[in-house]
Amino acid sequence: MQIIYGIHPVVEVLRTVGKIEKVILLKGGKQVGVREILEITARKKIPVVFRNREYLDTKAGTSNHQGVICICGEYRYAGMDEILSDCKSRKNALILILDGITDPQNLGSLIRTGLCFGASGVIIPENRAAAITPSVIKASAGAAMHLPVVRVINISRTIDNLKEEGFWIYGADAKHGKDLHSHDYSTHIGLVMGSEGKGIRPLVRKKCDFLVSIPMTAIIDSLNVSVSGGIILYEMTRNWDSLTVQEKRG
Repeated sequence: MQIIYGIHPVVEVLRTVGKIEKVILLKGGKQVGVREILEITARKKIPVVFRNREYLDTKAGTSNHQGVICICGEYRYAGMDEILSDCKSRKNALILILDGITDPQNLGSLIRTGLCFGASGVIIPENRAAAITPSVIKASAGAAMHLPVVRVINISRTIDNLKEEGFWIYGADAKHGKDLHSHDYSTHIGLVMGSEGKGIRPLVRKKCDFLVSIPMTAIIDSLNVSVSGGIILYEMTRNWDSLTVQEKRG
């Protein structure tokens, strides 16, 4: 079993997860959103108990729980087939490939952004990267319960497999990328975002068909990875309904 905390993440868990042991609420708390939690638990006959703040702090391992904790089944990573199946039903599809994102807040934010812009799924590596934890789920505002996340051993090999499925791979690179606005994104896309400090690893960068960057005028040369991800995803998907697929490789 795992512990999920925070009002929005718990609401999404209650809506989507089958096996839920119980919900723990802060005794005497008046948090906005608790009414919806109580309505769902009552409808699904999920046990609810009330405890003091110290108990919730200890149970969650943080004080940032908003007075709401859910004990439920372990998070289930998706398989590549699940994501690719969704992509095949779309004229344009996008998969977010995160090469070594280590900060849970950034991972959660990128998952949330990916869901907002219609990504079919997120790919993360098994090693040297953040996994899906309660803090990531909270940072994603529950989006991690809706957007499939695949955990793979080898990002480079996964990119090769995506290319075989007809994907074009774009890597975000602030220093060496071409202006983000100069590309046509009317096809299936894999967007690679690198780690917070070092960016995309050299071997993974070589696998990218294109490198893109966000044009900026300020003296600061880069944005936070989750902010960059939101800007790039918006640009890539904003004209999908009106664009037609064009051949780019060869």
